[in-house]
Amino acid sequence: MSGKKERLDILLVEKGIFTSRERAKTSIMAGKIFVDGQRVDKAGEKVSVDADIVFKGQEIPYVSRGGLKLEKAIKEFGLVLDNKVCMDIGASTGGFTDCMLQNGASKVFSIDVGYGQFAWKLRTDERVVCMERTNIRYVTTEDIGEKVDFASIDVSFISLKKIMPATLNLLKDDGEVVALIKPQFEAGREKVGKKGVVRDIAVHKEVVMDIVNALQKEDLNILSVSYSPIKGPEGNIEYLVYFSKDKNKESNFDISNVDTIVEQSHNLL
Repeated sequence: MSGKKERLDILLVEKGIFTSRERAKTSIMAGKIFVDGQRVDKAGEKVSVDADIVFKGQEIPYVSRGGLKLEKAIKEFGLVLDNKVCMDIGASTGGFTDCMLQNGASKVFSIDVGYGQFAWKLRTDERVVCMERTNIRYVTTEDIGEKVDFASIDVSFISLKKIMPATLNLLKDDGEVVALIKPQFEAGREKVGKKGVVRDIAVHKEVVMDIVNALQKEDLNILSVSYSPIKGPEGNIEYLVYFSKDKNKESNFDISNVDTIVEQSHNLL
């Protein structure tokens, strides 16, 4: 026994369990890594290089677990991204971007206010335009040179309502959006619990309805609503809303089902 310790994500790559730290981090955060029989969910945790490290489950097929959110939307909503020009708002590591490309997107504008998080394999992909240190609220059509067919929104510390005007300006007339509704960033501060977690099911229902009403006021066609298959980093349940600028597209949305969708998410997650 050497007594030497190393970051768990680095150790997973060194041991050949994963090909990159991004993939290792994704599985660590998903709770799939066990060290000496104990689950470890922090990528930066130092563990013994001699520890027994076990990966339980299938490797997530994207650079981050965020791709699972869009994957569910694609399957459940019947999204078709083949040959579409897309935009990933709040790209971070690039899970959504990766999912878009794997589902046929011809081009993706990956936008994030942060810097240095975007996965190298996506950064070097000719189909991707990486726009770091970029606030979507100030991006214009002139900046990107065209309008997009599809946009995803997965942002933190800001309400969807503040992101929406710029997003709609960059979208084609028949463009579609899948956005994450995050109660912790939509509810009033007094309704957010410890560590930024909102557990009150009534607040979740209120937040989803508030976003739905705001989108309808913008004359948008809400096509469907569901819940994210995974919780946020702190354990928050999140929701998926699918909508279009095209009022003629067939909608499966029934506003009376919102309560049921929220209740299902709390029962299953």
